Amino acid sequence: MTSNSTEKYFPSWLILLGALTAVAPLSIDMYLPSFPQIERSLEGNPGSVELTLAAFFIGLTLGQLFYGPLSDRFGRKKPLYIGFAIYTLASLGAAMADSISILILWRFLQGMGGCAGIIIPSAIVRDRTTARESARAFSLLMLVMGLAPILAPLIGGQIMLLCGWRGIFYVLALFGISCLAAIKLGLAESHNIDHEPPLNLRKVLSNYFHLLKNKAFLGYALAGGLAMSGMFAYIAGSPFVLIDLYHITAEKFGFFFGVNAFGLIASSQINARLLKKFSATSILRTALWMPSITGFSLALLAFNNWISLPIFVAGFFCFVSSIGFIIPNAMASALATHGQQAGTAAALASALQFFFATLAGTLVGLLNDGTGKPLAAIMAICGIGAWVCHRRLVRHHELHLAPTA
Repeated sequence: MTSNSTEKYFPSWLILLGALTAVAPLSIDMYLPSFPQIERSLEGNPGSVELTLAAFFIGLTLGQLFYGPLSDRFGRKKPLYIGFAIYTLASLGAAMADSISILILWRFLQGMGGCAGIIIPSAIVRDRTTARESARAFSLLMLVMGLAPILAPLIGGQIMLLCGWRGIFYVLALFGISCLAAIKLGLAESHNIDHEPPLNLRKVLSNYFHLLKNKAFLGYALAGGLAMSGMFAYIAGSPFVLIDLYHITAEKFGFFFGVNAFGLIASSQINARLLKKFSATSILRTALWMPSITGFSLALLAFNNWISLPIFVAGFFCFVSSIGFIIPNAMASALATHGQQAGTAAALASALQFFFATLAGTLVGLLNDGTGKPLAAIMAICGIGAWVCHRRLVRHHELHLAPTA
């Protein structure tokens, strides 16, 4: 694919990859408004439904470490088939769960399957574009998948009203089936496996260890991962802060959630335009100031009891919007010199993202003290941590990807 075609069109394969990548925001955001109903329906303890979200994150994190090497060895399409088949079956199981513990199990398997739709598209982008084009392609990918966080809570709320919370998971199962059909009919294999050696566990672990020793790769991966973790802390904690603490209705919660998702989409498209003049690494270096300053400001105001709903809303918007500048450039920079092992490199980078996301989301629930302080503190730690990791690990190792013509 040429840079001109990337600039002027939305290639069908990129739109399809966006749909596959939407599996995570759909699976996370669509059922958020139904938390109270699920807890009542399955007679769960207070806070137990949040564990289903943590289980999904754990499944996402672990599964990616398998799908990356598998996609490098057997091609991109076969692992996608396996992943979305597991995801579809797990969605059906979640719809029929009769206890919180069973729902947690199915959500874990849902994450194990659905993560194929997160990690493998990143490898396909690297397969089909040059290092210079990939950051812009990731920005376009975020435009396509960015619609999911806007629509998912709204759609989920309507499905819940019509069919109850179980209907949400039946719809997710239909989404899985649709993705399987789209992969079969609309996605060509992008990775040549003719000269790939047999899959060997020792070799896989060696490849991961080699990547972890690469300071530039690790710096980009951790910077993107910690910034993303702050956004997932917001996802996990915002229902409590907005609905319980500031008494926003479930319907209006979807609106606030959508505004922040729109900020993410807008920033990713501004990023695509900036990449015509500036390198991915220089944009990333500048963008990392935004979540660090925003997170620190929220924590400072919260712990001094100076915070209010408008301040929280503004802080959420700034933090989430910064992700549109950070993730495409961090991922493109991390994968730039790992083309043949793009699946493995993308798997490790994404697994680090979701590991920290799981930790951040879990801490928001565990530290809940009836105020917005824990959420603000965790967002601050994630934002500042992203800036520090980039500053300390990347430094003179930056790849300085040239701007796309």
